[in-house]
Amino acid sequence: MGTTGATGTATDPAAAATPPVRPGPAAPAGPADPAFWRLPAAERDAVFATLRSLPGPVFYGERPPKGPGRGFHALVRHADVVEAGRNPAVFLSGPGVTTPEPARWVRLLFGDSMVNLDDPRHAQLRRIVSRAFTPRLIARVEDDIRAVAARLVDRVERERPEDFVTSVAAELPFQVICNMMGIPEEPRRAILDQVNHASEHTGVARPLRRRLRMPGRGLLALARMQGMVAELGRERRRRPTEDLISALVTADVDGRRLTGRELGAFFSLLLVAGVETTRNALAHGLHLLTVHPGQRALLLGDLDGRLGGAVDEIVRHSTPIIQFRRTLAVDHRLGGPDGTLLRAGEKVVLYFASANRDEAVFTDPDAFDITRSPNPHLGFGGGGPHYCLGAHLARQEMKVLFRELFTRFPEARSVGEPELVPSNFDHRVRSLRFTL
Repeated sequence: MGTTGATGTATDPAAAATPPVRPGPAAPAGPADPAFWRLPAAERDAVFATLRSLPGPVFYGERPPKGPGRGFHALVRHADVVEAGRNPAVFLSGPGVTTPEPARWVRLLFGDSMVNLDDPRHAQLRRIVSRAFTPRLIARVEDDIRAVAARLVDRVERERPEDFVTSVAAELPFQVICNMMGIPEEPRRAILDQVNHASEHTGVARPLRRRLRMPGRGLLALARMQGMVAELGRERRRRPTEDLISALVTADVDGRRLTGRELGAFFSLLLVAGVETTRNALAHGLHLLTVHPGQRALLLGDLDGRLGGAVDEIVRHSTPIIQFRRTLAVDHRLGGPDGTLLRAGEKVVLYFASANRDEAVFTDPDAFDITRSPNPHLGFGGGGPHYCLGAHLARQEMKVLFRELFTRFPEARSVGEPELVPSNFDHRVRSLRFTL
């Protein structure tokens, strides 16, 4: 792995003389083009496979208004994504991890999400949050997941809804997070509406007229959502209970507690990330187990023994979060002394969706195989300090829901193809018809 000196220059003496790897005229068109994300999944996977076969990461220029010379290196190999994820002093999150990066005024107004922070501030906030997740709280959440899953399957049996996403996949993580945070029942529908408005256009290319007409809708939804939780935080400081908001606003780590704005930013992250990613993984999972009957039979033959492997393979195969962005703090050689030279200030995009199909790591990577072992997928990030805080919660929710559903309705399956949203950020499922 490449090393860097404290002055911000590469320690490799040849670094300054060796230019970074740039694409030639034959480099494949790809993820910088919004049209790429409207291609069928198989075509996108083929492009990523081609990119992985190249000697180094391809640099993609971005269109205006980014300006000339602006762009990013596409990190598509498993090893490169892991290196970037586990080297936070070189690959910074602070400038922004989403595409496009959040505007400075937005961050000042709403506060920084932990995904857009670097140490020491990131470590400080993460310690506060980790302290709040006590063993007692975790045990209560696991009991609650089982109770919520049972109620949802009861309702499915009673009402026979057509859409798995709205009736099951979105409801489970949303209700679990609201229960965990201590959100009263009355405002929950309004909060869910705000979550949907805040995330519906993330990573989605829109016509100019819609960008001009709708720029504030997601921000307004975010403001309303954060306002709701800030008020709850103030109430819990006065009268704490046993929920997560109380733990967050009363936790004292090195004399530090979450402020109201930090609480709002964390709640927004937890809802948007926790609900969206688990919702999409559950929907993809039901469809994958429908169109791969052999794998479904394996799972139903040993639910307790196979569920853990099935959940990890669903996450690998579907990769709910497609990519995150990083910014180089210093010059760095990716992959070691002979690797690609990346310059300070340049951008890289970590394509988890490509890393999870890397032939160098996964045998027959396009196959859906719930017996795959080991399965070092990057569905929860590339490791390091930004590894997903909710990974354990998401796994538990998926295992409990599929156990409840398939124990009671072993013939439950999707009907037709899922309706997907062409996003460059998450592998989003808008709807999925299903039957018991």
